[in-house]
Amino acid sequence: MKETAPETEENNEAAEASDAPQSEQQEPAAEAEAAEAAGDTAAQAEIERLRNELSETQQRALRAQADFDNFRRRTQKEKEELAKYASSKLIQELLPVIDNFERALQASEDNPEFESFSKGVNMIFRQLEQVLAAEGLTAMNSVGQPFNPEFHQAIMQVESEEHEEGIVVEEVQKGYMLKDKVLRPAMVKVSM
Repeated sequence: MKETAPETEENNEAAEASDAPQSEQQEPAAEAEAAEAAGDTAAQAEIERLRNELSETQQRALRAQADFDNFRRRTQKEKEELAKYASSKLIQELLPVIDNFERALQASEDNPEFESFSKGVNMIFRQLEQVLAAEGLTAMNSVGQPFNPEFHQAIMQVESEEHEEGIVVEEVQKGYMLKDKVLRPAMVKVSM
């Protein structure tokens, strides 16, 4: 029996020795799992942070693209408007010339001695009108229209039995439109 006892002790020691490494092996495995779980949590947090950052960057890029598109449209519109009204300064300077032509034509109608001269001036005036009309210049028709401060400049109010109050009764100086913009308001007398 003595022989079996030492064997048993050896077996017990061997069993204890084999148990010790298993418990020691279980501790690093549990630690590894805990570390892996903590790493997964940290990785998930990092992934979420990167997703948020990516979303913000995409939003900024979309806003920048929209701003650029708006800028491009606005610039194109300004360029078209500039081209549309490029001749306005020249035409505005020619308006007094037209006024003087009209005065000369009215004066020549009263004097028959200047008939041929009047015809020549009239032809020149019509040619000038055609050139300016091709650029988009049109004269306003104000007499008989309601007074509108966007198109008319009232210089006087007169009593009128023919017209009701606020109607243009006489045009002192013609007003002109360049395409759809008032180039010069008409100077008018308005009924009261």
